[in-house]
Amino acid sequence: MKGILYKLYERRLLAEVAGRPMPQHLGLIQDGHRRYARTKRLSDLTEGYNLGAAKTEQVLAWCGQLGIRQITLWWLSTENLARDPDDVAAVLNVIEQKLDDWVQGGLTERLGIQIRPIGKLDLLPAHAVKALQRAESATRDFQRVVLNVGVGYGGRQEIVDAVKGYLQDSFARGHSPEDVLGNFSPDAIDKYLYTNGPDPDLIIRTSGEVRLSGFMLWQSAFSEYYFCDVHWPEFRKIDFLRAIRSYQQRQRRFGK
Repeated sequence: MKGILYKLYERRLLAEVAGRPMPQHLGLIQDGHRRYARTKRLSDLTEGYNLGAAKTEQVLAWCGQLGIRQITLWWLSTENLARDPDDVAAVLNVIEQKLDDWVQGGLTERLGIQIRPIGKLDLLPAHAVKALQRAESATRDFQRVVLNVGVGYGGRQEIVDAVKGYLQDSFARGHSPEDVLGNFSPDAIDKYLYTNGPDPDLIIRTSGEVRLSGFMLWQSAFSEYYFCDVHWPEFRKIDFLRAIRSYQQRQRRFGK
């Protein structure tokens, strides 16, 4: 009975959001893998990461159903790299396996997903970088959805790297310090960001935390936010559709 009611409510939500403006860029802070594993008393925390990766596949399909054109996932932050080495290795192993599965199993082709790794990739082990590059190369020609995959990603580091990129290019062109400072602006920095594309319209964070924790600090200036109490592995389609409905009910002014 509960399953039937859930499906009816899901259909109602889907009908409610259909035909209304959709976020064209969705950011996802996929939080709560380890807490979910502990809550469910799973024998290995890696099980939480695997369940989270499977949930990501579902969410990508939901996004495709609604015509969302760009998605940014946050799988591993620069701060996460300081965790216990075994824990970091477990996360990276799941990421590598899942990316290969998505490409070889046909998910990326079926949904038209182009994968773009973002983050401080030089902080990652060589095998993780190769897996990210394989996925990027294999999906380069797909055009329906752009999927930014944040591994070793931090918003502060992204801003630092963007400013460095701007300065390096400016000095390489022989610009004077006065010109460099005179041309320094938000628009000048934008193209040096990891994402180099439209800013996220909506950012969803799971697991009950009400903060960005450094996610897309530059790009999220005018984003809408939705915070969900459930841990990422148990994120349901009704949670997703509620977030979309909440976004559609807001009046976006972009500071005006």
